[in-house]
Amino acid sequence: MSLKDKYKELTDLATNLGIANLQIREQDNVLYIDGTAKSAEDKEKLWQAYGKTDPDFRSADVVMNITVAEGTTTEYTVVSGDSLSKIGKAHGVSWEAIFEANRDIIKNPALIQPGWKLKIPTA
Repeated sequence: MSLKDKYKELTDLATNLGIANLQIREQDNVLYIDGTAKSAEDKEKLWQAYGKTDPDFRSADVVMNITVAEGTTTEYTVVSGDSLSKIGKAHGVSWEAIFEANRDIIKNPALIQPGWKLKIPTA
């Protein structure tokens, strides 16, 4: 079975989500998936689909290089009493999507500081 067959659900999802500049190629028993997602949420959907096929990511036979289109985030300044869940609810996105978009700032999703400027992916 080819990797394109193994990961058909993943590549079909990438197509259905309208991933821009989508390139799928198989080389040296690795499937490379490149492109630009409209939102961090779409990128997350691809990772979830990959996780369904290879739950522990042990096969190491997929390299996904999906970027999120520029301009698909808004900036939000954290205030006292905020949590990623609360901010996410207010903006209609998951706390995970906010965490992913701000990995450069947030090391622990349970610990965010007032004054931090976070990128909020558009829903």
